[in-house]
Formats: sequence, structure tokens, C-alpha cells
Amino acid sequence: MSTYTARPIPPDVLNELRVADDAGRPAVAVTDEEGGAPLRCCLRRSVPGDRIALVGYAPLRRWAAETGAEPGAYDEQGPVFIHADACPGFDASADGYPFAGAHRTVRRYSADCRILGGALVDAVDDEALGDAFEDPSVTLVHVRAVEYGCFLYEVRGR
Repeated sequence: MSTYTARPIPPDVLNELRVADDAGRPAVAVTDEEGGAPLRCCLRRSVPGDRIALVGYAPLRRWAAETGAEPGAYDEQGPVFIHADACPGFDASADGYPFAGAHRTVRRYSADCRILGGALVDAVDDEALGDAFEDPSVTLVHVRAVEYGCFLYEVRGR
């Protein structure tokens, strides 16, 4: 069992994104012919035949709205893949962290939505996340893909 919990996009937010994304664009469902897209709804890769949508998502804006913080200039929005229809969601009981096997960026944020730094890690594991949360002012971590910089999932402090 992992020490920290990877957090997918919450179901209520997914319902909104399946109608219109964070840029106000309608979601467009497609059938994934190849598979392999990193799905942020269930934190697994798509398989051929999955109906998916690529939507604009503003993770820090969503977190700030929930906590009352102001993201300011860090209010970025980027592309994420989700299932076009409801899915079973993320299995938090699974061992390890999602989208393993590749370098990742672990970006640290304070409670007032300021970036406190980041690190390139060989793998997201308890050690990498423990290092990120070692600073008591870190309340939120974004795990991101190195190759495109895309948001994969968040981890919140204890």
C-alpha cells in the first residue's frame, strides 16, 4: 500500500468536463483505436475501443475554488484525457502509483497556490512524495508528464 494517495479528477468535475471543459469548449468523444492514453478519471491507460475525450482542465483553479485560495498567474489549463462516459474510477487500493515506468515531474504548491519548486524523479514513489512534502508549507503536489508537461494527478498533504 502506498503512503500517499494519487487523486484522479473528482466525479462531479468529470461530469462537468464531459459537457464543457474548463475553457468552455464542448467535450468531443472519440473511439480510441490505439489505446495508451493516460486517463485522468481512473488513472489508467486507455485500451483500444475505449470512448475518450481530450478536454482542457485547470487543476489548480479547481483546487483553489475548493479551498478559497487565489491561483493568480499559476492558473494554467492543459489537455487531459478522460473517459467520455462514466467509468468505475480509480482503484486507490492498487499498489504503487499510476503511470509508473517513466520520469515524472513532482511540482509542489503552497496553500496560497504558489509554486514552491519541483523535482524531476525517475519514478513517483513514497520517497519522491515524502521529499516533496518534507517542507511543511507544501500542501499540494502535481505529478506531471515530462515529455509534454501535462498534469497527471494530484497528491495532497496529510
